[in-house]
Amino acid sequence: MFAGFYDEIHEEFREVVREFVAREVTPHYQAWDNAHMIDRSMWLAAAENGLLGLAVDEEHGGMGLGDYRFRMILDEELARADALGVALALHLHDDWVLPAVLKFGSTAQHQAWLPRFMDGSFVSSVAFTEPGAGSDLRAVRTKAVKNDDGGWTLDGQKTFIGNGISGDGALVLARTDGSDVRRRGAESSFSLFLVEKQDNPGYQPGRQLEKMGLKASDTAELFFAGVQIPAANLIGEEGGGLAYAKAILPQGRLGIATSAASITAEVLRQTLGYVAERQTFGQPVNEYQNTRFELAQLQTGLEATQRYVAAAVEQFNAGELDLVTASKVKLWASEQAKGSVDSCLQLHGGYGYILDYPVAQAYLAVRLLTIFGGTSEILKETIAAELR
Repeated sequence: MFAGFYDEIHEEFREVVREFVAREVTPHYQAWDNAHMIDRSMWLAAAENGLLGLAVDEEHGGMGLGDYRFRMILDEELARADALGVALALHLHDDWVLPAVLKFGSTAQHQAWLPRFMDGSFVSSVAFTEPGAGSDLRAVRTKAVKNDDGGWTLDGQKTFIGNGISGDGALVLARTDGSDVRRRGAESSFSLFLVEKQDNPGYQPGRQLEKMGLKASDTAELFFAGVQIPAANLIGEEGGGLAYAKAILPQGRLGIATSAASITAEVLRQTLGYVAERQTFGQPVNEYQNTRFELAQLQTGLEATQRYVAAAVEQFNAGELDLVTASKVKLWASEQAKGSVDSCLQLHGGYGYILDYPVAQAYLAVRLLTIFGGTSEILKETIAAELR
């Protein structure tokens, strides 16, 4: 980011993150990418370094780092190490599931679950999306039926679930009012549960889904067949699930925007180095006017994105980031990243198409950013609705 955005304490935190990445991520990342799975050792090491659950307060053993700039530093250092799959896995855990527990969980749930979010013993997934219900959460068909003891029986299927195989549980949106699953539900038709996989045989991850990029972060289908959920695992109030899901969207979308800005900045940095060294027809590639013009455009776009993201982070830190604003910044930053990385790949020429080069990996990774957390088209609908 630009000068003055971070304070001294953030840069001290960066040193901790950079050392962690160099020691615990970089030496193993290629193996994780090949295996399509991040080893649990990464989560445990991140916990030992205090890098999980940054926003958890001191009362529950955390550091209470609600300032989102700390979270951004993780993105920047993982992008610098070309470990984008790890960045995605951590975002799912810290920017989607944890906020739901922090905001809407009970005191008892905080005491029971928050330490596990921080010690690496509970890796979480977000299980909202279904084969027939992507961004349209009211079309969710997975259902939970209340038992006589106050618990719930869960049946259904989810798809595109990050950490779906490696994770220990999922934040599940399910229909709980008994309404017809063939129809879009009402606002109050859905509830939110934290569902644990251990000792729950009906909770079954499906096949590993083969993605274009970010292969180190496992993605799978989830199947729930008669899964028993204790009453204590209902998040908030029955019927409040859809409202809670919407309430965590601003932070989730901000996280995607910060990732987009971090990847864009790192790929441009690498490209500047490449075009200065690479020679064609007896001169460096950056001596060509077309290259200089392209780089000038890319740098300008990056700085505009960084300023936009910084403004959204300030709003988040002040508790003022709403869904529409988060949608705007996510739309801009993700689309900008997609175009910028594509231009940087072009400047690499044939080498940009080779997966050994980070720009090729980044090209595959950023393609997800305009889809994950709400497609660009859905974001435009959200923004346009405020313009009427």
